[in-house]
Amino acid sequence: MIQNSFCFLEGIERKTEKNLWKQGIKDWESFLKKEKIHGINPIRKAYYDRKLIEARKALYDLNSSYFTFKLQMAEHWRLYEFFKEEAVFLDIETSGIENDGYITIIGLFDGINTKTMVKDVNLDFKVLKAELQKYKIIITFNGNVFDIPYLEKYAPGLFPEIPRIDLRHLCKRVGLKGGLKQLEKEVNIKRQNEIVDKLYGGDAIKLWRRYKATGDQYFLNLLVEYNEEDVINLKLIMEKIYNSLISKAFEN
Repeated sequence: MIQNSFCFLEGIERKTEKNLWKQGIKDWESFLKKEKIHGINPIRKAYYDRKLIEARKALYDLNSSYFTFKLQMAEHWRLYEFFKEEAVFLDIETSGIENDGYITIIGLFDGINTKTMVKDVNLDFKVLKAELQKYKIIITFNGNVFDIPYLEKYAPGLFPEIPRIDLRHLCKRVGLKGGLKQLEKEVNIKRQNEIVDKLYGGDAIKLWRRYKATGDQYFLNLLVEYNEEDVINLKLIMEKIYNSLISKAFEN
């Protein structure tokens, strides 16, 4: 979808982008091949040609950072298909949002393997920062509002300047509302462990508190599994809504 996009070019809004598509100019190559384009003067056309060649080079150099601030954050999803093999799905758990709240679990999923960091076990922000440098896109659920700012409070400069996709807002755009657990049910995602399948956000806090109060590893294991399912299911949701987002983008 990124190579069908023009809204990252200066002065091109979504309406102009749709007008280009209606003219049959649906990707960068067709734009570059056209000598003249209705609604764009020759000087501006030459400028856009240079910018598209620059963007194409950045894309094939796997430089996702190039698009971080050129695309509005709400449109970062357009990069997913191209960079999905180098995307990371991220979710955190906390002890609560009170004044003394803190991060208990950080979960990452690269599409194949999960990595879990647990407070007082293996949670190390330097290691996490190095890990995040490996990826081209960060995908969360409500992460732009909660997870990422919460993490940055503890570790300023933790995140590389790469595109961020927030599934909560994208789901609303395709008519899916509610929290992550509700969305999982709407798109027929079921968690393997029946106990974990019945847990909701507040239960993650309870599991951590029970683990800290008793030292019983059972509660920690459940919490880790709960978080792992979160990050794995983020990919399933992203895959399910991606084509819907494309269809909606091309709607008249």
